[in-house]
Amino acid sequence: MLRSALLAAALISAPLAAQPIDASHPTVVELYQSQGCSSCPPAITNLNAIADRPDILALTFAVTYWDQLGWKDTFASAAQTSRQWDYARGLHHDQVWTPQVIVDGTTDVVGAQHGQIEGALKGVRRHAGPALTLTADSVAVGSGSVAAGGADVWLVRYDPRTIAVAIRAGENTGRTIGHRNVVRQLVKLGKWDGAAATLKLPAAAPGLLTAVLVQTSGGPILAAVRG
Repeated sequence: MLRSALLAAALISAPLAAQPIDASHPTVVELYQSQGCSSCPPAITNLNAIADRPDILALTFAVTYWDQLGWKDTFASAAQTSRQWDYARGLHHDQVWTPQVIVDGTTDVVGAQHGQIEGALKGVRRHAGPALTLTADSVAVGSGSVAAGGADVWLVRYDPRTIAVAIRAGENTGRTIGHRNVVRQLVKLGKWDGAAATLKLPAAAPGLLTAVLVQTSGGPILAAVRG
């Protein structure tokens, strides 16, 4: 009896095993930031630090709502701001904010807090999403189960380089910020209703890498693949 009790206690107190690195099913980490936001540089540093991990697809999204406060972000687009608002509705937030990190469409944390990001990554649980096969000009989405209303299939094109931007006005005047994995194109390719489908991809601009996400609107990312 005592031996059984000790064994049970040991199992309860043992740390949970970390999920194995799975480059074919990367965890999607999205940073919403602006070059005009004084709180964003530490968050950008945090995202850059995990950008090379094979189990993570780290993406930098630049929003527009800081642009009127002295410095217009050189990468910002309305489509990226709209995506963050979709998350705000899905996560039941009244407002959007920076720097926000969203992990797999389900958890959001303060991007400037390294510990919060690591905590969110440790809590990731794989979704039973469709298999994705990416080629130069198409993506094949496998069959599977999906909630009513289906899911969106998103094309993301991003620049993997470190792009240094000298900020000449606003809250970050005088700073040079190095961005990685900056999203340059965001296109909704179509809907996935659970049936296998193949969707054509437009040609990529030189230097940009490709990722495809299958995601419920403003919610969980069911599957992701990168080229």
